[in-house]
Amino acid sequence: MATMTIGKLAQAGGVGVETVRYYQRRGLLPQPERPGGFGSGGGVRRYDEVDLRRLRFIRSAQGAGFTLEQIGELLRLDATEDRPQARALARKCLDDLDRRIADLQAARTWLSRLEHECASRERGPCPILQAFDA
Repeated sequence: MATMTIGKLAQAGGVGVETVRYYQRRGLLPQPERPGGFGSGGGVRRYDEVDLRRLRFIRSAQGAGFTLEQIGELLRLDATEDRPQARALARKCLDDLDRRIADLQAARTWLSRLEHECASRERGPCPILQAFDA
């Protein structure tokens, strides 16, 4: 039974209302119809546990490094149980994460070296500021 407002859905999913709306615009979350008339619900869209499960799926997949486009594909695969395709998406995500980790490690090494140079020099221009100005 659909009992949650968008605010309650967002809160239960650990996101903001605008995030829920964004996911709806991207086609990742369905947007329920507004109930007609002035009966129960008063024209307010209501969400259920299935919507909450889907929202949590999206957030978990994002946390694992999947893009929203990849998450959309995972959601489509969820219905078809296409394991090879899910594995292929996971492999691509892992490859992307490995590249990003390597980039971050290189940036960390560079910045650490600059910080050390800055600390070891008492005079002259700051190596950190010079590096960004080059």
